[in-house]
Amino acid sequence: MQFDLSSVETATLVFIGTLVFGAILAAFVLAAGLIALVVLGAGKLAWTVAANTLLAVVHGINAGWDMLVHRASTVEPPRRFPGPAIP
Repeated sequence: MQFDLSSVETATLVFIGTLVFGAILAAFVLAAGLIALVVLGAGKLAWTVAANTLLAVVHGINAGWDMLVHRASTVEPPRRFPGPAIP
């Protein structure tokens, strides 16, 4: 026996069509949400990498400056030799 859609009532076809259309819309919304989460995650990752890189550069500059100042504070400046006395 073959299945014939002409024996199905119009209201049933409209109901099934509505369910299919709703499923398509739900799949679209889910896909859009997933894409939005991926884009936001990539943006957050890029921001985190940029911020951590900048903080590492600033920390490196500060550490280098601290070492330079510490080393300069331990160096004794050369003594001045007394020049000829002016009468």
